[in-house]
Amino acid sequence: MNKDGGKSMSAVIELKVPDIGDFESVEVIELLVKPGDSIRVEQSLITVESDKASMEIPASAAGIVRTLLVKVGDKVREGSIVLELETSEAVAALAPPAPATPSTPSTPSTPAAVPAPASAPASAPALIAAVLPTSTVATIPTIVAEIHAPAATSAVNQPHASPSVRMLARELGVDLHRVTGSGPKSRITPDDVRAYVKQAVARSLGMSVAGGIGGAAVEGASGAGAIPFSALGGRELAAWPKIDFAKFGEIEAKPLSRIKKLSGANLHRNWVAIPHVTNHDDADITDLENFRNILNKENEKRGIKITMLAFLIHACVAALKKFPEFNASLDGDQLILKRYFHIGFAADTPNGLVVPVVRDADRKGVLEIAQETSALAAKARDGKLSPAEMQGGCFSISSLGGIGGTYFTPIINAPEVAILGVCKSQMRPVWDGKQFAPRLILPLSLSWDHRVIDGAAAARFNAYLGQLLADFRRTLL
Repeated sequence: MNKDGGKSMSAVIELKVPDIGDFESVEVIELLVKPGDSIRVEQSLITVESDKASMEIPASAAGIVRTLLVKVGDKVREGSIVLELETSEAVAALAPPAPATPSTPSTPSTPAAVPAPASAPASAPALIAAVLPTSTVATIPTIVAEIHAPAATSAVNQPHASPSVRMLARELGVDLHRVTGSGPKSRITPDDVRAYVKQAVARSLGMSVAGGIGGAAVEGASGAGAIPFSALGGRELAAWPKIDFAKFGEIEAKPLSRIKKLSGANLHRNWVAIPHVTNHDDADITDLENFRNILNKENEKRGIKITMLAFLIHACVAALKKFPEFNASLDGDQLILKRYFHIGFAADTPNGLVVPVVRDADRKGVLEIAQETSALAAKARDGKLSPAEMQGGCFSISSLGGIGGTYFTPIINAPEVAILGVCKSQMRPVWDGKQFAPRLILPLSLSWDHRVIDGAAAARFNAYLGQLLADFRRTLL
C-alpha cells in the first residue's frame, strides 16, 4: 500500500537482448529463469551460444517474470524480446524506455524482401582455370554458372545457417537456398556448403566425387570455389574407414564438445588452405626469468602474477613492428597491413582451446598485459568470454610452457599469417666461448603463411624475437 492508502502501481516492461557483437543471431541453449521468479538487476536470464562462445544475457531491471518469450533452440539477436517483467512503478521509472516501434497493421503485411543471392566473385573463372587440368578449361563457364546459380526463394522459408556458414557461402558465391542442411533441424553446416560446391563442379566436369575425408573440398585463398582433388591431377583418397570398434573390446562413445567441433572444422580449413612452414629456434631467457621472479616478489602483495606469456606478448609486438608483413592478412590479391596490435593467446579450457585477444597490446606494459591475460584466461575457463574478446587478432601465441614438449607445429589462426608456438623452458649447457654454462632455453616454433612470408623473413623474425627475450632492454629501442 502507498501512503495514500491505494495499492502501489506496477508496470510491465520488456527485457531485450543487448548488443552481442558482430553476430547476426545466436542460439538459446539454456533458460535460467521461469515465470513467477523474482529477479534482480544484472541477474542472468538466458544463456546463448554463438559459433565461438557462450554468454549469459543479464537483466536490465528488477521485478517478477511475467512471461518468458523464448525457449531453448530459439534464435535471438540484438533487440529480441526475452521476457516480460512485472515491476513496481519506481523500478519501471528507472528502466530505459523501449524504442518506439511502428504499430502492427490489422491486415497481413508484405513479407520482407529476400536478400539477393550471392554472386560469383569476378576472379572466379581465372582462379578455377589456374588449378584445373588443361583439358577441362573449356568447362569453366559451366562450372561457375553451376556453383553460383540462384535458387527460387521465399521470405518465409529462409536457410537455417550460422553467421560463419553464411560468410563461407558469401566467399564461395553459393546461394544457401540451394544447399541441403545435414545438421539438427536441417541446419546447414560448412561441410554442406563445401559438398554442394564439390557436386556442382563434379557435375560440370562429368566426374564422380568420392565420399569421406578424401572428398573434402579445398578452399582457395580468394574464395573462388572448391575443386575436387581429382581435378588437380591426383587420385581421390580412400573413403574414411567405418569400423565397429566394439568388436575389439569395451568402448565408450563420447561426443565432442561444441568448441572442439567448431574449432576442428576451422583448424582443418586452415591447415588445408594455408601453405604452412614452421621455423624452430631457441631463446636464452636466463636473465629474463630472473627479472620475472624479482617482479613477482615485488608485486606479490598486489596479487599480480607475471607469467612468461606477458613478456612474450610484449616482445612479439616489438617484432611485429619491425617486420610488418607478419602483422597482416590476405584479402584476395591484396595484403592488408595492420597498424594495430591485437595479440591472441590460446587458452586451455575443459571444453577445448579458445583464443582470447589482448587488444592494443602496444599501448600496455608487461604488468597490465599480465593482469589482462589472467582475467581473460579465467573467463575462458568459465565459458564467459564474449565474442568481442575473441575477435580482431593480428598474431597468436600458443604456449605449452606449463606442460612440456620441445617443439611443435602450431596451426595458423586465419586470417592471420603467423603464429608462435612456445614449449617448456629447460636448463641446457651452452658454450660461451670459454666453457659450458647452464642457461635457461625457451624453444620457439614459428608457423607462417608462405604466400605472404618467405623463409629469410621468418628466420629474421625468430632471431630478432630471441634477441629481445635474451635482453629485454632491446624492447625499449
